[in-house]
Amino acid sequence: MLALVTGCAGFIGSHLTEALLARGDHVRGVDAFTPYYEPDRKRRNLAPSLAHDGFELVEADLRRDPVEELLDGVEVVYHLAAQPGVRVSWSDGFPTYVEHNVLATQRLLESLRERAVRRVVYASSSSVYGNAARYPTSEDDLPRPHSPYGVTKLAAEHLCGLYAENYGIPTVSLRYFTVYGPRQRPDMGFSRFLAAIREHRPLPVYGDGEQVRDFTFVSDVVAATIAAGAADVAPGAVFNVAGGSETTVNALLALLGELVGGPCPVERLPAQPGDVRRTGGAIDRARALLGWSPTVSLREGLTRQLEWSRAAAAGEI
Repeated sequence: MLALVTGCAGFIGSHLTEALLARGDHVRGVDAFTPYYEPDRKRRNLAPSLAHDGFELVEADLRRDPVEELLDGVEVVYHLAAQPGVRVSWSDGFPTYVEHNVLATQRLLESLRERAVRRVVYASSSSVYGNAARYPTSEDDLPRPHSPYGVTKLAAEHLCGLYAENYGIPTVSLRYFTVYGPRQRPDMGFSRFLAAIREHRPLPVYGDGEQVRDFTFVSDVVAATIAAGAADVAPGAVFNVAGGSETTVNALLALLGELVGGPCPVERLPAQPGDVRRTGGAIDRARALLGWSPTVSLREGLTRQLEWSRAAAAGEI
């Protein structure tokens, strides 16, 4: 099978690409290598896949480059390409989010109107929920984004639903909850904490640290994404992909201190616009229809990321 993975050089995309290749699929990976963080870091993410005969890399920008040829022979599309991050999606940053997250998705879906693909899996985000009315939040709860980033991810979800309803394109949207693990983006919480520990700096924490996050290990996210590409579900379906590790940031820091062998000093910073107080996703629908449940505990996953971070800092990977 030939799969198209957009955003293949990113944190989740590179893991997904490797998993697809490992099971025998051929992968056409697309990435624009945007400068949100270092493109060289993204290229290192791809090193294992580039050594595989079943992988083809196409450097292209879905906002403006031709899309049709990317789809030749493709059976399943995994659309992970996006502009990430809540805190810089405000003000002058917003047009970039609209282009990468909404326009690029619309152009891809439009090109699929005349194509017969088995599935289009769109990587959405728990940010579409904002400060939800209840927890764990189900897919039927009203999305109310709390950031411009969340608005653009929800808009792209709606596009997936519209193209499914009007043109029968077999889309599935997955709402990822706080993904972590090896190769995590440098702007994300665990990466920032581990970098501070290596550099003997206080760990930067926004707000009082009592905000709750539902952490999901990257291999669990990849497993859910592949399951969504194969499951017989209705076009336009939406699923939560949550790790079941609802934890406060302060409790996370205590666990991290255990793993590194000592307390972690903290630098308290002001709470940031767009950051929600809590996330937590119900996964009953994914369990029933995708046959998926998370398997990696927070302690195990954080240990794996810590080991990878140390190896990467030492130049071993």
